[in-house]
Amino acid sequence: MTLTKGKALRFVFGETVAELAETDPRIVVLDGDLGSSTGAYIFEQAHPDRFFQMGIAEQNLLGVAAGMATVGFVPFVSTFACFAVARALDSIRVLIAQPRLNVKITGGYAGLLAGMTGKTHLMFDDVAVMRALANMVVVAPADEVEARQAIRAIVDYQGPVYLRLTRQDSPIVFDDSYRFELGKSTILREGEDVTVFSTGVQTTRAYEAALLLADDGIEVHLVHVPTIKPLDEGGIVAAARRTGFVVTTEDHTIIGGLGGAVAEVLSDRYPVPVKRHGLADTFGESGPDDALLDKYGISVEKTAAAIKALVRDRGKSGGTATRVAVEAAPDTPGRPGVTDKE
Repeated sequence: MTLTKGKALRFVFGETVAELAETDPRIVVLDGDLGSSTGAYIFEQAHPDRFFQMGIAEQNLLGVAAGMATVGFVPFVSTFACFAVARALDSIRVLIAQPRLNVKITGGYAGLLAGMTGKTHLMFDDVAVMRALANMVVVAPADEVEARQAIRAIVDYQGPVYLRLTRQDSPIVFDDSYRFELGKSTILREGEDVTVFSTGVQTTRAYEAALLLADDGIEVHLVHVPTIKPLDEGGIVAAARRTGFVVTTEDHTIIGGLGGAVAEVLSDRYPVPVKRHGLADTFGESGPDDALLDKYGISVEKTAAAIKALVRDRGKSGGTATRVAVEAAPDTPGRPGVTDKE
């Protein structure tokens, strides 16, 4: 089964914020000279008097957003994740997170697939950075249905939010009956063999991987985690209890992302084997989407193969946890890293 093709989340961002601004005069957008790429241009066309072009000056961009929040605006900061998180981190930490200001930071072009912009523009350690900041909420929607609802929810939320957005078209995994709620996970598929947690657009690949695994007799209990902070600890524990064996998968480094967050919760509340699947401790590179997904191990097929290997390894060890590490060969940098924490 192949999921229906949907819109790129960056365009969903521009459309939804422009729509919300029709009835909410507090909403403004501040852009870092990337509006045509991030989707902010849609807001600019709809509300030119509430669109502020700040240029390539990300620290100032975040500082101005902080100031506008202090006088009652709801500023959306629009730029690439690499610039918002890495280049302007001090401004986020000191000016926004510490005073808990109502700024919404959208990290566009997040993850591995950033349109052949090169390794300097690839940002797949942003979740690790942002979830470590006190007062910061971190949201990574899977598709256009969830993104629209998530944007509405973060406007209603009083406080700083990091919204992780991707460049490429995202398959649709949710229907109109879905309801997003900050801090809540959702079960996409029930199974008894392994609990898989995923987030962001990787969830669409994890869903298709689960269908492939079902053909091999492996039933995945798939849980989507759109809010990485605050984490749905109760939902994570309940899902882990379902199978007693957990795999996390994400379009992010295995260090400090969803996998780390899930392992932290379960080590405290329900210790079970946790295997983390995602990008290894590496930097990325330019290339076509399908080639990058395959090379870095998070395509549908590679995700299914990784989960299958982990389930079989656990079976061979009699159900006890073993350490599994997929190391990069010298001539193939960045193959997927898979580790465990109990």
